[in-house]
Amino acid sequence: MEFIKTDIEGVFIIENKIFKDERGQFIKTFNSEIFKNNGIDISFLESYYSISNKDVIRGMHFQLPPEDHSKLVYVIKGSVLDVVLDLRRNSKTFGKSIFVNLSEENKRSLYIPKGLAHGFKSLEDNTVMVYNVSTGYDNKSDYGILWNSFGFDWKIENPILSKRDKEFETFNEFFKKEIF
Repeated sequence: MEFIKTDIEGVFIIENKIFKDERGQFIKTFNSEIFKNNGIDISFLESYYSISNKDVIRGMHFQLPPEDHSKLVYVIKGSVLDVVLDLRRNSKTFGKSIFVNLSEENKRSLYIPKGLAHGFKSLEDNTVMVYNVSTGYDNKSDYGILWNSFGFDWKIENPILSKRDKEFETFNEFFKKEIF
């Protein structure tokens, strides 16, 4: 595994170890020791996946403290434009967003620490995204930022969104509160 720093502190693109032989492929997506050696001491409490059609946007999601969590995400089928937004007021990159292409082709993972919002646009039908999170789901802490309110160009006219994702507060409305 190779950890590649991004423009947002604590967010890493991970080039996963791929083993190939006549049977196919085996991909290692997590190793506690390797993560610790890269400054990330984490255990995951939940793992789940989503299946999305082309032009679906899911996001921008996070959990509020004290139930906030770090995530390790990757795609096992299809491809996504994965987006991370820094919500940490004391961060040098507060309000900055980055994107990473994750796909079954490149087999990359993305590590996202606490205090960041996460979302993605599915680039293909039946894209499968896996999420590993460091805290359990908490309905009272589950939150989000409106997908098109923080200056990121998703390069899409008519995305497919859930009712919930359409009704999130804008980035500016959210930060009138003293949360992070």
